[in-house]
Amino acid sequence: MFKKKTFGDEKMADYISRPRALGEYIVRHKTTVRDTAKAFGVSKSTVHTDVTVKLRKTDPVLAGQVRSVLDLNKEQRHIRGGIATKEKYMLLREKVTQNDE
Repeated sequence: MFKKKTFGDEKMADYISRPRALGEYIVRHKTTVRDTAKAFGVSKSTVHTDVTVKLRKTDPVLAGQVRSVLDLNKEQRHIRGGIATKEKYMLLREKVTQNDE
């Protein structure tokens, strides 16, 4: 009925190399999953799966380092959100001020 999920066209080398490249990028640049996805041109889901599931199987040490960065990002998420909201309303205030002049 349902086929077991396989690698499809993805080669084994890609299965190992992309997660490692993503992991090294996250650790080196201390980036978020979203920023890493943009940099590599893949989805956030792909990055998350590669660095949390696949990388753990191929390079557990690097996976642990990535986990540390991702945990730190999660702790800081509310702060970044607050900063983004503050910047949004500051820009809106500037536009209103410019239109009033």
